[in-house]
Amino acid sequence: MGVSVDSAVDIARESADIILLEKSLLVLRDGVLEGRRVFSNITKYIRMSASSNFGNMFSVLGASIFLPFMPLTAIQVLTNNLLYDISQTAIPTDRVDEDYVSLPRRWDITGVFRFMILLGPVSSIFDYLTFAVMLISFGAWTNPALFQTGWFVESLLTQTLIIHIIRTARIPFLESVASPALIVTSLLIAVVGIALPFTGLGAALGFVYLPLLYWPLLAVILLLYALLAQLVKVYFVRRWGP
Repeated sequence: MGVSVDSAVDIARESADIILLEKSLLVLRDGVLEGRRVFSNITKYIRMSASSNFGNMFSVLGASIFLPFMPLTAIQVLTNNLLYDISQTAIPTDRVDEDYVSLPRRWDITGVFRFMILLGPVSSIFDYLTFAVMLISFGAWTNPALFQTGWFVESLLTQTLIIHIIRTARIPFLESVASPALIVTSLLIAVVGIALPFTGLGAALGFVYLPLLYWPLLAVILLLYALLAQLVKVYFVRRWGP
């Protein structure tokens, strides 16, 4: 690859693949590191989307087998996906761990597939736990709107939480903190998801008020989900790398 500077003679600039605007090869280093950061954030998004959608597929399929009603209506699924996608819009701004950009990385579709197979079912475990809570504790067998509201909120919050677990090979929030923009979008979507059932828009979407006991149970589910997802992620990183 030919490298020249913008003040070089015409023939040197014309034959060069890269023309430096500054007389320093550190520009190339900075470009390489930025490329690795971009690659990392692209990989994060693909892993998040693949594992989340894979887990949701299992949850919807299983719930549709034994429930006498739809686990979520079409408009509720679309709303969930829209809010989750909004929470991911700040991923391009996210920080990348220094140990990740210290080495060149290659695109590995097999690694993405392994990650999807391993992390996807983790969310389904806690989806089914939420199903049990809604059906057994709150009698949602005869109240489809209550079941749908409870799962919608849990699904949205777990998907938003997994963003911060998947984005780093380290311990999220402690050893590696997301960019301010990603933190803000995550909190914003979490607040919207929690508040939506209490609004007129939520009523139009078919949501209802959730029992007071639902919220501490949801907090326990989120905590357990975060712990198990972190453990599975650590196993993945140790087995196949970041």
